[in-house]
This record gives sequence, structure tokens and C-alpha cells, in this order.
Amino acid sequence: MLTTEFKHVSYLWDEQKAAALAGDEVGLLIYRSNLLGADLRLTNYGGGNTSCKALAKDPLTGKDTEVMWVKGSGGDIGTLKRNGLAALYVDKLRALEGIYRGIDQEDEMVKLFNYCLFDLDSKAPSIDTPLHGFLPFKHIDHLHPDAAIAIAAAKDGKQITQNLFGGTLGWVDWQRPGFDLGLQLRQCLHEHPGIRGIMLGSHGLFTWGNTAYESYVNTLEVVEKCAAYLEQNYNKKRPVFGGVKIKALPPEKRLQQATALAPVLRGFCSEHQHMIGHFTDDARVLEFINANDLARLAPLGTSCPDHFLRTKIAPLVLELEAGEDLHDVKALQARLAPAFAAYRKDYTAYYETCKHPNSPAIRDANPVVILYPGVGMFTFAKDKQTARVAAEFYINAINVMKGAEAISEYTSLPRQEAFDIEYWLLEEAKLQRMPKPKALSGRIALVTGSAGGIGRAIAKKFVEEGAVVVINDNDAERLATAKAAFEQQAGKDAFTTALLDVTNPDQINAAFDTACLAFGGVDIVVNCAGLSISKPLEDHTSADWDLLYNVLVKGQFLVTQAGVAILRKQGRGGDVINIVSKNALVSGPNNAGYGSAKAAQLHLSRLNAAELGPDHIRVNVVNPDAVIADSKIWEGAWAEGRAKAYGVKIEELPAFYAKRTLLNEIILPEDIANACFAFTGGLLNKSTGNVLNVDGGVAMAFVR
Repeated sequence: MLTTEFKHVSYLWDEQKAAALAGDEVGLLIYRSNLLGADLRLTNYGGGNTSCKALAKDPLTGKDTEVMWVKGSGGDIGTLKRNGLAALYVDKLRALEGIYRGIDQEDEMVKLFNYCLFDLDSKAPSIDTPLHGFLPFKHIDHLHPDAAIAIAAAKDGKQITQNLFGGTLGWVDWQRPGFDLGLQLRQCLHEHPGIRGIMLGSHGLFTWGNTAYESYVNTLEVVEKCAAYLEQNYNKKRPVFGGVKIKALPPEKRLQQATALAPVLRGFCSEHQHMIGHFTDDARVLEFINANDLARLAPLGTSCPDHFLRTKIAPLVLELEAGEDLHDVKALQARLAPAFAAYRKDYTAYYETCKHPNSPAIRDANPVVILYPGVGMFTFAKDKQTARVAAEFYINAINVMKGAEAISEYTSLPRQEAFDIEYWLLEEAKLQRMPKPKALSGRIALVTGSAGGIGRAIAKKFVEEGAVVVINDNDAERLATAKAAFEQQAGKDAFTTALLDVTNPDQINAAFDTACLAFGGVDIVVNCAGLSISKPLEDHTSADWDLLYNVLVKGQFLVTQAGVAILRKQGRGGDVINIVSKNALVSGPNNAGYGSAKAAQLHLSRLNAAELGPDHIRVNVVNPDAVIADSKIWEGAWAEGRAKAYGVKIEELPAFYAKRTLLNEIILPEDIANACFAFTGGLLNKSTGNVLNVDGGVAMAFVR
């Protein structure tokens, strides 16, 4: 019977769902793990691991043998499935103690875990496997709750743990995870029989039970007690983080400042590879960055290994006034350059001081976390998910510092210990096993008219090749449909959306602001939004003419102008691709407005290429023809007008267009998307001012 009332954690256990898993210990392990991972107050994304031990038939002997199922290397307990577990013979794992050569040879034990596998299709066992294996309990949770780590990272955390839990929670001093730590957990239990869990100094928490439910409730009760204790002590000794030093800007102004600054920061952080950004002005972040103690605590770095592996050892704190004018880009870049240079120098010194003869080469020395007092926190990483998760982890670190300072004094890991985790050969091996970046990884694209037709195909291709994209359209309903499709296909971190009419300068600026706030800037601008009007000269109106030129020519000009301003803030070059038409080169009937507007688009592209070359901004053109599939243009009078001009029926247009090409091919939106990728994928980085025809071969449209 549950007796604890939970205020600081979520009790999610469903008796009916658990009953359906009765007798399936592994199923209950998965269920428990997912519940624990659903509450970020219990553990951070990707952090912690859980296990269970049960009897299973040995496939070699047919006899029952004890097997341990434990979360394998990588993964996240919140989304854990059976294929994310490693299953090992318990007796074989424990027998490794007989050949263990000591802590200096710790890493060699990891590959020996594979000889203990019960299920040969298991996920690779993690470094934490022996921590579970040397404890006797049927169900074990190893988590990284902020409330527990705050105590574990406090200067006198061991004594606080003893006092708070009355000796029912053990303590093991900080040590890098591995075989020896597993032996220390066993020794702690031997010296303190009957304890309900063990606190790991600066690291996290081990709790357990004889059933999945007992372990779940035990974990919640321990974390609840830690969190309640912290809450009782906030502001008791002194104000949180020493009290407020500066006042945060109003929310709207914070977002304006973040939008203006993000591309500049991204330019500095993308020194070695394109980075994707994330911004948050979460209340917990503001409480920390606006406080008197920021200058003292930020340089100390984080304590829990999971935190600094994602955030680097320490953040960069900007010395900018919260409300100052950030519009002078060159002056801003000049002011920030010394701060980034100093950070890189400090990080390099940290590496050189702590490295071992066999340490991996130094990694990117730029910051991951950047704090702007009064405004918020930026994080930069290889992709949106990693940047977002880095922000979550630094908020975890802020929570830990807040709690530790409330009850004692926060202590971070010694620099050498931190380095030995960050540049651990096993961690390096994990990084080396990760898939190689895709061609557009780290790139940000804004494709106008990308809720359908050619624009949507281009956006989809870019996402498939690793980019993040701003999906936009002037039709809100169409945009909502595209949003649902992209979310299902690629996930929320791959894109954002904006309502965009390319004739509206305010909406153009807002769309680029969305790109800056969501991802940190933009690298690729594709002008694809368009419309077509086909009429004989005598039927063409001034309104038709103005609409064509406003959307096709002025729209391309305004979008390019706004995009180039962002590209220049970043200082890393970029791509502008204009989707024009074979009609820019070919004279056809009933096409005066559309054809001349397309010709203007083409020459504007050449003019932009000539002007933007010194900025390493490439401007290229893709000339499609007769792309009918999923095209909004063909829903209106354009198809009727072209059919009339050529003397064919509307339904005969696709075949008519194909037959007039040299290759006798129907052109699809995906063909245009492939052409855009050809320009941006890395093989044509020294090409600008080009026209790539994707029309099946129309001789009259040959450029030369």
C-alpha cells in the first residue's frame, strides 16, 4: 500500500498495465524504466540505467540460470525497448573478478562483458554493467536526479546523506564508472546491510527492490526526500545564488535580443563545422544567469559526468549588457571575438594540462553553452536534438548547483577527473562508432513555398541529407498539413514552420527570425515560392503583371536580401538557390508576364552572384519545366491556358511536355530537389552564377 505523498516527482504506476505484465520480469523492467524516464526530475535524457535479474533457460544446458537484463550502451530509459537491453549470465559476469587486474586496467574489462552475454543479439553492454551485476537485488535503478546529485555534489554531501536518511542510504566517493566501482558498491552494501540505496559522490543514485514495483517506489521515495530537503533549505542560509544582480528583460525583448545575437554566436561556434543552435529563457536559467553567484559558479563547471559530456567543462558567459543595441554586426563581432579566443585558449590549456600519452586528439575548443545575463542561454551542437539536450543538461547542472548551495557548498569534479571522463578512450570509441555526418548535417535551410510541390520536395530532400528546415507557405491550412507530415517523417527537431507571403517584408523578416531563434541562423535560402498566369497579350491585365513581378521578382529580391543579412552575421558563407524556369530562356505563346518575370529572376540571380562572391555566398539557379505533380500552379487556370496555347487537352499535358524533351521524361518535384542538393551537398562549393536545367532536355533552353 502506497503511503508516500509525492510532490516533487510523478507517481505514474498503473496497476492494470503492470498486472498485464505479471510474470514477465523483463517486461516489467521496460515498463518501470519508461515511467522513470518520463520524469526528467528523476533522470536526464539518455542518462541512467536500470536492470532486473531473473531465471531463464540456458540454451546450452536447458537448465535454469540467473540472467541480468540491463540497459545497453547508449539509448534512453524513457524510450527503452527490449532490443535496447543487454542480457548477461550473472555468474559469468561476477567470475570476471578473478581476472580483474586493477583499476589501471579498468577499460579492458568492457570487451570481456561480451563473453558473458546470454542473448547474442543483445545491445552492447555499457560500462555500468558491473555496477548492477555485483549487487544482489532483482531490480535496480541507477538514475541522475538533480535533487540527489545536489546532495552528492555538496561539500559535505556524505554527512548530509547520513543525517537525512538516518544511515539507510550508503555513500561511495566519486570514482569513474567501471568494474572497480561495481566492487565498491558491493563492499558498501556488505558494510551496511539493509540499506535501501547508495549515493555516488558527485554522480547519482542507486536504489533497488525485489520487485519492479518495490524498486520504482523506493526510487521515488528517496528522490522525493532529497527534493523536499532542498526545498526546505532554499533561502534559509542566504538568497538563492546570492540574490539577484541584474533584472531580466521582458520576454518579448529577450527573444528579440536572442534572435539578433544567435547568428553571430553561431558563426563563432561553427569555426570547425556547422553547428545548430538552441535558445531558452527558462525561469531556472534566468534565476542563475541574473544572480550574484554566476561569476563564481559558472567557471567551476558541472559535477555529474552526464552533464559535462554534453555541455563541456564550463560555459562561456557573455559580457554584454542585456538591453544594448546589437544591430552593428561588425562591432558586435569585434567585441565577441576576444571572448571566444579566450575560451578556446582556456580549453586548449585544460586539454594540454590533463592529457595522457594515449589521449584522443583535442576536440572542438568552442563553447557548447553560452550564457547571456538578462536574456537567456544558447547551446550549439552538431544537430538540433543534441543542442536542445545540451540545454536540458545544463539546466540539470543549474538545479544541482542551486540545491548544493542551499544546503552546503557546491563542488565540481577536479579538472583531471573531468578530463578523464571527457577524453576517456571508451567514450572516444563510442564517438567513433557513431554514423558519419550526412552531407547537410549542421546546415539550416529556408525554402519558400515549402508546404507543397517543388518546395516541399526540396525541404524533404534537405532533411533527409541532415539539414534542418524552416517550412513555410502563405496558405495556413496547407502549412498545417505539411507540418503534420514532416513531424511524422522526420520528428520535431528537424524543422520549424512560419507563415510566409514573399510579398510581405514583415513576414519575411519574421520567418528568418524564426530560423535564428529555432536553429541559430540560416545557411541555405531557396527561392521557390511562385505562381503562373498564362494569357494572350490582349487579355493580360496590369494586376496580373504586378502580381507576377511582386511574387517572382520582388519576392526573390526581398527574401534574398533578408537571408544574406543573416549569412553575413555568421560569416561562414552559404547558398542562395533560385528556382526559375526554362521560360526564362525560351519564348513561348501567351506568356509575356510569367516569362519576362522568370527572365528577371534569372538575371537577378547573376547580379547577386557577382555581388556576394566576396562573402562566399554562392548564388545558383535551377531551371525546371513542366513540374506538374503536387503543384499548386496546376490547380488553377495555368494548366488550362497552357493546354489552349499548345492545342492539347489538359490531361494530355504531362505526356505532351515529356515528348518535346530530348530525354522524353516527365519531370517530378524530386528531380528539382536533387538539383538543389547537387549545389549544396559539398561537391560544387566553388561554383556560383550557374544555371542547372532540369527539364528533360529542351534544346531551346540551353544556356549556351
